[in-house]
Amino acid sequence: MPADKAEFDDVRAFELHEPADILDPDLLYTIPELARLLQGLPVDAELSDFNESVFIDWAIPWMIYYQDDLVFAEPDAEDVVGLYGLDDR
Repeated sequence: MPADKAEFDDVRAFELHEPADILDPDLLYTIPELARLLQGLPVDAELSDFNESVFIDWAIPWMIYYQDDLVFAEPDAEDVVGLYGLDDR
């Protein structure tokens, strides 16, 4: 159910990070790793399943918004869907 904004003390504007500000140009990342970086966390930070799913929900639209700045590669491991990084071509 929608909530009245007046009920909240801390309502903030979105601040999207530029890909080059958070990604190492020499590395490729999984979506969960990207999601952690977008939250200012290390890629290996331990998260609850709930928090990880919320962070991923934020990461996917960010990836679509910045799709022209990103590349992807098919991983060798079967348990990884894809790897993503900066397009430095």
